[in-house]
Amino acid sequence: MCSIMALTDPRVSLEVWKPCFDRTVSRGPDSTRVLHLPSGWMGFHRLSIMGLTEAGMQPFTMDGDAVICNGEIYGFRQIKRQLSAKYTFQSDSDCELLLPLYREYGLEMFGMLDAEFALVLYDGQRDTFIAARDPIGIRPLFYGALPNGGTAFASEAKNLVGLVDRILPFPPGHYWANAKLVRYADLTDVAHYCMDDINTLCSGIRQRLIAGVEKRLDSDVPVGFLLSGGLDSSLVCSIAARQLNKPIRTFSIGMDIDAIDLRYARQVADAIGSEHTEVIMTRDDVIAALEPVVALLGTWDITTIRASIGMYLVCKAIHETTDIRVLLTGEISDELFGYKYTDFAPNAGAFQHESRKRVDELYMYDVLRADRCISVNSLEARVPFGDLEFVRYVMSIDPAKKLNTTGMGKYLLRRAFEGDWLPQSILWREKAAFSDAVGHSMVDDLKAYAEEVYTDEAFEAGCKRYAYRPPFTKESLLYRDLFEKHYPGQAEMIADFWMPNKAWAGCDVNDPSARVLSNYGASGK
Repeated sequence: MCSIMALTDPRVSLEVWKPCFDRTVSRGPDSTRVLHLPSGWMGFHRLSIMGLTEAGMQPFTMDGDAVICNGEIYGFRQIKRQLSAKYTFQSDSDCELLLPLYREYGLEMFGMLDAEFALVLYDGQRDTFIAARDPIGIRPLFYGALPNGGTAFASEAKNLVGLVDRILPFPPGHYWANAKLVRYADLTDVAHYCMDDINTLCSGIRQRLIAGVEKRLDSDVPVGFLLSGGLDSSLVCSIAARQLNKPIRTFSIGMDIDAIDLRYARQVADAIGSEHTEVIMTRDDVIAALEPVVALLGTWDITTIRASIGMYLVCKAIHETTDIRVLLTGEISDELFGYKYTDFAPNAGAFQHESRKRVDELYMYDVLRADRCISVNSLEARVPFGDLEFVRYVMSIDPAKKLNTTGMGKYLLRRAFEGDWLPQSILWREKAAFSDAVGHSMVDDLKAYAEEVYTDEAFEAGCKRYAYRPPFTKESLLYRDLFEKHYPGQAEMIADFWMPNKAWAGCDVNDPSARVLSNYGASGK
């Protein structure tokens, strides 16, 4: 992953901000470098993924400019070749091309990148800082005003606790220049819908997802795959196995007593011939992981915390027992093609509006979960469904064709991969949310634990302490109390609880789990 931090006030001493920066050394445990600039500081913790030599270490500098970037830039070799007539490159790192790109194109460079990134750039000629984040927010970035002027930027909110009064998530698809935010990309703003026939749409989906997986297999270190046994991660694994033409390494996790997904993940692994590992977790593992998970996430959201526990534990096992450094995951498909609750969308326009909202907010929920659970274990996340071209294309499809009119959600995606990509039992399997699919007992255990922590009186009093997005169950109060312990007064970093759209008939529920919806059906079997 890597961790970055920058301060635009040189008066802040190294002794003050470096301990804050070191809170995320697990993102980049291989090496660290700090750069003192005329107007501030830059720091970089490196996780070596591309260009493994010392020449690939950041910050990169050039003629007084400097840059730090946590990111992957796809197609970088071709860009380097184009720039090499004018610039000399010292490493095989993808991020080394950022300063030459800036010198050639200025702030327009951000809209040119096919990348997932968060960066801070220092323009030495103008003595000014610039920050930017990818259009979905797959790579994290936070910022806040320093007490005596200037701004601090960092990969995670925990870097800024105690350093700034108010921590803000840097909005995806924006750059910050001249102390102002400018949106340079909006993937969900559709001017004209694509009205192609079903076969053409499915071909477009298939081709773009394959391309999204293929470019994310480029790595100078070993790559692995999270495999839940659901449609999305199974497709990523199937495509990768076919692209690489060799056994890939897949990993799944489930509860010891009622794991739902493990058997389906094994079916996929057997079908694609992967080297498969199962990780088993118990109630004690879940409860022991709860506070560390809230601390690493920086959220109080119920569904994000539930879904993070299994992901954190499987990534921990991968880190401790393998040499894998990069993990491909199946996030973002739901926001594009629909959840169980979007079956209740009253019309196509409502579906599209909900999809746009969910994609725009991904950086606070599923993308945050994947980044933190993976990066805290010194691994890098790559998300093929978040490929920019893929997201633009699926968002542009006539939303009427994405509605569940067949009794099977994500119909277009499933049909796009008809054939020998996956067993039919997986391709047409009902969706189960990850927090349920690791075993229904996990969420039940968390709820029971919260009941042990709070009496009814303590619950009533505890909820009254919070004016912003107050907790409404003992479980949500437990998460909020843990959050405030590690991020005091920073609850507004998260917009709201992730919940089904309560305005839709059938979705006015008080729990984010699909288990409470009337259409859950065979999802938990």
